[in-house]
Amino acid sequence: MTKMPKGNPTEISGLPVDGPCRWYAAYTKSRHEKRVAEHLTIRGVELFLPLYPSTRRWNNGCTVTLERPLFPNYVFVRIQASKRVRVLELSSVLFLAGASGERLPDEDIDRFRSELHLVNAEPHPVLTVGERVRIRRGPFEGLIGVVSRQKNRFRVVLTLDLIMKSVAVEVCEDDVEPIGIVEPSYCAVAACSR
Repeated sequence: MTKMPKGNPTEISGLPVDGPCRWYAAYTKSRHEKRVAEHLTIRGVELFLPLYPSTRRWNNGCTVTLERPLFPNYVFVRIQASKRVRVLELSSVLFLAGASGERLPDEDIDRFRSELHLVNAEPHPVLTVGERVRIRRGPFEGLIGVVSRQKNRFRVVLTLDLIMKSVAVEVCEDDVEPIGIVEPSYCAVAACSR
């Protein structure tokens, strides 16, 4: 007969066995996000896969609009820590960002889920330099990002630090307030002049 270890029996390796559902970022193989989302839906896992329209021109001259993942290689899943194996069993899922105790803030994911359709969002490379701003009004009120201009449009780059992915959203210039300036560099000037 084996003895149960002392301590909380609901914990294994520091993570609660049964607890509240939390958001994690499932890192997938390249271009497997939609397939992973299909399999997770079949398994009954709550997920969020934000897509954006992307127009491409094929070699034969045809133009097509594709729905591409806003955060390449990531599908966001809302699960209990004890159920993470249901996601990791998929061969196209490489690991869960945030599974080692860090997690994505529920309020940030919920805001993206409910408000993303209101803005023209597209992926953007992570910028580590430039002017940092806080959005004062609109769907992403309170979030902090880096200012970027692209083709005469005012955009703010929002970064999910846990997975180091960014998304550029169009906002009105009057809806942001500066919160500090990082040392300017050639990269920041180039990014802001686009």
